[in-house]
Amino acid sequence: MFGCLNITTNSNGVPYFRTSGVAVGTEYVDFSLGFRRIPPVGYITVNLADAIPEGTTGTLPVRIVINGQSRVVTFFGGASVTAADITGTGVVTLFYDWYNGLLQIVSPLAA
Repeated sequence: MFGCLNITTNSNGVPYFRTSGVAVGTEYVDFSLGFRRIPPVGYITVNLADAIPEGTTGTLPVRIVINGQSRVVTFFGGASVTAADITGTGVVTLFYDWYNGLLQIVSPLAA
């Protein structure tokens, strides 16, 4: 898997990560994975273990810091996932394509 070490995977080899923090800025909400050397293309499962703090502006786009770079999480069609879309904690499946700058949510967000 492109030199990935110590990354938990499911039985199909899909990497599973738990967030290691959430930071709210004036323009974005960033979730940190705390891992590097994640394969440049493929599905990943992310446990958003850190809730976005109460009072955060709901229109702020959500990013995930992956391989040292912040990537905006998008829906199908390219619209950004926002703080209002992520309530509480939970698990999401994403498709990551480093080459094309894509980090798209493929699992539905539950109410």
